[in-house]
Amino acid sequence: MIDIDRIRADTPAASRLAYLHNAGAALMPAPVVETMKRHIDLESEIGGYAAADRESARLEAVYGSVARLLNTAPDEIALTENATVAWQMAFYALPLRAGDRILTAEAEYAANYVAFLQVAKRTGAIIDIVPSNASGELDIHALERMIDQRVKLIAITWVPTNGGLVNPAEAVGKIARAHGIPYLLDACQAVGQMEVDVEAIGCDMLSATGRKFLRGPRGTGFLYVRRALLQRLEPPMIDHFAAPWVARDQYRLRDDARRFETWENNYTARLGLGAAVDYALNVGIRPVEQRCRMLADRLRSGLGSIRGVTIRDLGHAPGAIVSFTIKGYEAEAIVSSAAAAGITIGASDPSSTRIDAEMRSLPVVVRASPHYYNTEAEIDRLIGLLTDLVPR
Repeated sequence: MIDIDRIRADTPAASRLAYLHNAGAALMPAPVVETMKRHIDLESEIGGYAAADRESARLEAVYGSVARLLNTAPDEIALTENATVAWQMAFYALPLRAGDRILTAEAEYAANYVAFLQVAKRTGAIIDIVPSNASGELDIHALERMIDQRVKLIAITWVPTNGGLVNPAEAVGKIARAHGIPYLLDACQAVGQMEVDVEAIGCDMLSATGRKFLRGPRGTGFLYVRRALLQRLEPPMIDHFAAPWVARDQYRLRDDARRFETWENNYTARLGLGAAVDYALNVGIRPVEQRCRMLADRLRSGLGSIRGVTIRDLGHAPGAIVSFTIKGYEAEAIVSSAAAAGITIGASDPSSTRIDAEMRSLPVVVRASPHYYNTEAEIDRLIGLLTDLVPR
């Protein structure tokens, strides 16, 4: 059971805002902010190097916290500046060649897809889109039929940015493992709102951010790489932390996932990320997921009763991102009207998931993403605002 009163007390902005933009950047809880402030103060008092040395045990513990969140080992975790860097370090380490096939989903995120395009341009690799099923999820049977000897990577986004769709990540993992194909999972919108167990999923690589449902600071991310694959990957860029210079003409890659890191880091943000992960684990990811889905379902139900509203979410069991449009109203105008009423929501541009958006002829959609610290009353406030916005 989540103690909502305590959680909201740890989230001061919740007393003045109905904050429903957690798929963008969630509100950090007070312990995260306090952790970062303490380290900034320490750096100002004794300098950055000495501060990092003094806090070395806590900095090292961040790897253990992320590992517990994902059900893996600390040596399979790299900490990065953001999720995009994490994803890129894994993707660009794969030795793709002419004719190699990359299988991805219709709702793949723009940052990932442009990387596919660049590698295809450079190497002659081929990008193939796995079609969706009737519910809008990646079609597992179609994926199975598309497998051949030329498939060298399966890379999908678990929860796309433009709606509540939850792709069948674990079912994809079973196929990838059965055929020995590397599997890269973008879990940006999943981590923090639902349970993420890399052993159960079967992915070989997973990237995520701190700023979204994990409630961590911006400028933080992490990468998981399965140990069996790790030893076969050389990062696209290295420094002397990732690969110590052991002789004048020789370097040696680290044995752990930190071969995907660099020497210099924002230690304040890293400590904030660790505090955010620990906070989420203490609250409990399973009750968080249950509450997120309950609030999102409540919002979808309310939106369904408003004239002119079209809910744009896909999937048979959508998550905590609710996307919709209102006939005759631009998304930004709706976001602005909500902001004026003390309700924070966002919007998603078709260019962020171009293939899915073009196939469904999506305009810019409004995106509301509740989290466990939100209340039913806040959901109802948004529903009431939108009801009043539309002429009867």
